[in-house]
Amino acid sequence: IQTRYGVCLFYCFLQNPKTASLVQDLVKKGAVDELKKCFSSRMEFGTAGLRAAMGPGISCMNELTIIQTTQGFCRYLEQSFENLKERGVVIGYDARAHPPSGGDSKRFASLAAAVFISREIPVYLFSDITPTPFVPFTVSHMSLCAGIMVTASHNPKQDNGYKVYWENGAQIVSPHDKGIAKAIDENLAPWPESWNTEEALRSSLLKDPFQEIHTEYFKTIQKHCHHREINKSSGVKIVHTSVHGVGHSFVQAAFKAFDLHPPYAVEEQKDPDPEFPTVKYPNPEEGEGVLTLSFALADKEEASVVLANDPDADRLAVAEKQESGQWQVFTGNELGALLGWWIFSCWKKQTTDAEAVKKVHMLSSTVSSKILRAIAVKEGFHFEETLTGFKWMGNRAKEILDRGNTVLFAFEEAIGYMCSSSVLDKDGVSAAAIAGEMISYLATKNTSLSQQLTTIYIEYGYHLSKNSYFICHDQNVIRSLFERLRNFSGQESYPTECGRFSIAAVRDLTTGYDSNQPNHKAILPTSRSSQMITFTFSNGGVATMRTSGTEPKIKYYTELCAAPGNSDVTHLKKELDDLVNAIVENFFEPVKNKLQPKPE
Repeated sequence: IQTRYGVCLFYCFLQNPKTASLVQDLVKKGAVDELKKCFSSRMEFGTAGLRAAMGPGISCMNELTIIQTTQGFCRYLEQSFENLKERGVVIGYDARAHPPSGGDSKRFASLAAAVFISREIPVYLFSDITPTPFVPFTVSHMSLCAGIMVTASHNPKQDNGYKVYWENGAQIVSPHDKGIAKAIDENLAPWPESWNTEEALRSSLLKDPFQEIHTEYFKTIQKHCHHREINKSSGVKIVHTSVHGVGHSFVQAAFKAFDLHPPYAVEEQKDPDPEFPTVKYPNPEEGEGVLTLSFALADKEEASVVLANDPDADRLAVAEKQESGQWQVFTGNELGALLGWWIFSCWKKQTTDAEAVKKVHMLSSTVSSKILRAIAVKEGFHFEETLTGFKWMGNRAKEILDRGNTVLFAFEEAIGYMCSSSVLDKDGVSAAAIAGEMISYLATKNTSLSQQLTTIYIEYGYHLSKNSYFICHDQNVIRSLFERLRNFSGQESYPTECGRFSIAAVRDLTTGYDSNQPNHKAILPTSRSSQMITFTFSNGGVATMRTSGTEPKIKYYTELCAAPGNSDVTHLKKELDDLVNAIVENFFEPVKNKLQPKPE
């Protein structure tokens, strides 16, 4: 630790006195535990890249760790691509900043650019803040070798991150993460020019793709605009919030591209602000607490719908005012059902070839609603599940596209939607415009989003879900909780019931076990580095328990899938509530394990 501390402090003194000052203050205070936390272990580079608090030390996001990470990534790309110096990379960034340590996303992006330029590799560095989906779009559009987005998405304000895309336009998957991590460890000492951002920013190898990509992106998403005349004449009023992030101007431009009337912007949250002053958590997935100002503006302007992006604009939340005057915030699964139905309906109306549906695909993650599966069964297109996260859906979508097929839509319950295959990742900007058109179209039929959702459920079967999480900082408790489920009534025996609910099947993607398969081996990829068990119940319920890769949470996802015609919603909701209560009581044991429930 002393050696790591000394090396880090040396570079801090040379380059960033603010970071050095933070370390000196900790030393003066004798804050040994805090110093250990900063310097004892390096951030792990995984398929999600990096995400951690900004601050001093090798466990935090700072100028030194950005340089070290980029040097490793650069070396790995040099080994992977013979034409790296012809093609290059793209780098984008959000508006995050941490004044105490002097770190901010733009500075981190500039340092990353300096590393690549020092190796004579072309860099397309955005000159201004940009939504995350613009980076994978740029990789694909310009046929680049890789992309980097400096963002921590919807994490707390002190965090930042480093997200990586491969040449196919999707996030990296294994074994790239391991190869990059190894290269980082082999290139920890900063190269002579890695700090020289001034020289890099003057280099002929540095290009600004902002204007070209801005034009091309909004031109590309217009192919998903199917009702331009309705959009032009629509009287629907919509409110939009970017929650102090980057999304405002881009969503305004997306609405313009669709000839939709511009949404009302929440003034207090419109401009980027790294302090996120009006919200406790800058995450619209948290629901009403983040949307309070949006509801107030909607009430004032008599708007019926609220759209909300997270700070890097790759997610979208939607709320609708009900006849009672209350606001309904749609879950990610509900919005997935609406967008999936809408995108397929638009495709179906403009397709004359009856055989074309056989080449149509939709995807969702394994913890998301099975509603797309139900629609696929009835309509005849292909549906696939992947592991959790858009890295899996993006890569699988590319494989499907490369075989000459169509990927219409992919989603995950964490309000992430891929409505256009031109971005192989979740994209809250295009999703906002497509949702705006869907809302305008439904208004011409005097139908609300809530009413259309009910229509979807009546036609394809009710799919009711209930997702939440517990907070747990103790890895031993988490390990023990899952190991108990794997050895429930003896060695390697999973539970056969949960309270009054009978369990029909178990899939464990940590160990690779799947009771539904003839050889009991799971089809989906497995990983020992995370916990994930899915229980299928005899009553049509499905429940997945898993750990989060970026937060100290144990999450659960439950859904009750009813057959078309079973419309007793009150009974279905009670059945789901009872199932969730049984899972919490029997499998989580929150009192015994001292788990903190999700904050209200």
